[in-house]
Amino acid sequence: MPSDRENDRPAASTLTGAIERAVDALFQQQDPAGYWWAELESNVSITAEVLLLHHVWGTFYRVPRAAAERYFREQQRSHGGWELAYGDGGELSASIEAYLALRLLGVPASDPALTRARLFVLARGGITRSRIFTKMHLALIGAYEWSGLPALPPWLMVLPDRGPLSIYDLSSWARGSTVPLILLFDRKPVYGPALALDELYAEGRENARFTLPAAGDAFGAFFNAVDGVLKWAERVGLVPFRERGLERAETWTVERQEHTGDWGGIIPAMLNAMLALRALGYALHDPVVVRGWAAIDGFTIRSDGAYRVQPCISPVWDTGLAVRALADAGIPRDDPRLVRAASWLLDKQIVARYGDWAVKNRTGRPGGWAFEFENAWYPDVDDTAVVAMALAAVDHPQPQRLRGAIARAAQWVATMQCKTGGWGAFDVDNDKAWLNRIPYGDLKAMIDPSTADVTARVLEMIARCEPADVDPARFERALAFLLAEQEADGAWFGRWGVNYVYGTSGALAALGPTAPAERRVDEAVVRGAVWLKSVQQAGGGWGETTDTYKNPALRGHGPPTASQTAWALIGLLACVERLPQIADAFAVPIECGVDYLLRTQRDDGTWDEPEFTGTGFPVHFYLNYHQYRLHFPLSALGRYAARRQPA
Repeated sequence: MPSDRENDRPAASTLTGAIERAVDALFQQQDPAGYWWAELESNVSITAEVLLLHHVWGTFYRVPRAAAERYFREQQRSHGGWELAYGDGGELSASIEAYLALRLLGVPASDPALTRARLFVLARGGITRSRIFTKMHLALIGAYEWSGLPALPPWLMVLPDRGPLSIYDLSSWARGSTVPLILLFDRKPVYGPALALDELYAEGRENARFTLPAAGDAFGAFFNAVDGVLKWAERVGLVPFRERGLERAETWTVERQEHTGDWGGIIPAMLNAMLALRALGYALHDPVVVRGWAAIDGFTIRSDGAYRVQPCISPVWDTGLAVRALADAGIPRDDPRLVRAASWLLDKQIVARYGDWAVKNRTGRPGGWAFEFENAWYPDVDDTAVVAMALAAVDHPQPQRLRGAIARAAQWVATMQCKTGGWGAFDVDNDKAWLNRIPYGDLKAMIDPSTADVTARVLEMIARCEPADVDPARFERALAFLLAEQEADGAWFGRWGVNYVYGTSGALAALGPTAPAERRVDEAVVRGAVWLKSVQQAGGGWGETTDTYKNPALRGHGPPTASQTAWALIGLLACVERLPQIADAFAVPIECGVDYLLRTQRDDGTWDEPEFTGTGFPVHFYLNYHQYRLHFPLSALGRYAARRQPA
């Protein structure tokens, strides 16, 4: 199809109006302090587990019962279950936890909603087939037996930090959630009044076997056997270093609480810490507990008569991406609103604390950013790269301070490079894949290895920020890693966004016009762009579902969304910027994608997007970033408009 037909191109006035409306909508969401902070939506299990925590602590009187009940009823789908991600057909463990929450709220098992839920759960195997953490929460109220859960021996805490195995071989999120559970699993408490939920056992509670799931191979059989030995040692009192390990686990947990009350900036770590403190006998008025509840309350949302809890909060991430989008849209670099955002980001840089990352990174000095308002123990590479690029897009009245912040960030990120040449999110060389096979790790999220999307972000940061003293050897290793991660059809896997559209967009943005002028890079860019073109839908948009993590053959297929369409456009625009000689081949896909965004924009400047396009743990946990539907389309439209302007 010819690409030089002016009639095929969106009208400049329409494009300008769309950008202006999106800019206005984004600025309206800015907090007076300078930051952006949108809702981070996940599945119902997060809210259910907070309700259970209130039950455990005897604070259920604090729960807005009617609002919480409304939330769970609204989230139930016609099939009777609850979903991990929008439109996924429902998921067993999330549905069990939602059922539990409604029972805790006083809804009788005979309620029609729970009748439908029970049928959904039983059809999928019932409680016995649920995940480990669901069973753990049920064990706290006597609805499951602790004997069916894996052992967590306290001696894990006394292993050398830099030895062949330690808690620092777990990903940051697994580590922050697991250490307090060492305390909980040692006590194995049950809190009344008991809620049996016998009706959710497909085989009947009396016939249930409270054991680990059967192993699927020799590796699994080995770990199940090891678990059996550990449990035998517990029963006969032969657990080495038990007291020392428990003491260290308690100290570690308390030390890692932020002054705001957060642990790790994520609800699972916060809930597990609070469960551990309850098991240890901490009082409700203890300052650690008071701060913990305050932090959990800060994750809650009460709107439209419903009560729900976010798994995490994302102000630093939201702010960095919002600034980048506004800069892409042509907002002047010295606009006071951008300057205010940059100042807020500068204040959030972590420059004093050596977090957990320093255990295996012996050369790095603090200089990163975290995802949340406060999380000094766990800055991450992805946030740091995004914030550095956002700062580089602003003319700040303190230019030396800004340049110094970017330089510190770049230096810290450089030291976080893994042996593979790529980057993980929170740690260096956190890649012992066998940990995902232990019985406790059924979410397959025990490690934080190098990924293409985080590595691409770092390379893009280097290109856009041009930090001094970039080690050519580091850059070459990173480039080689990213190129090697490209799959046979030209796409890249997306670890932190759904999925191949996200990964491919990020890689193309990194390999754009500033990457080395080498044939291997050109070929990779073209292959990635051709793949994006091949999965564009008839209406001009792009879409991909979370099912691609289970079945990669579905890559590039799903209802079109604003954020995924924007990602594809960003990738294609990077390709034609690098290789203008092939621009005609991608002109129509780009213009059709832009037209899709223009046609689907709401009158208020935003876009609808109920789909989940963010990834927590592939297959098991997904996210809907409520700001993705605004700032990514704005970035794409802004970059397209800049390309259309005459030289």
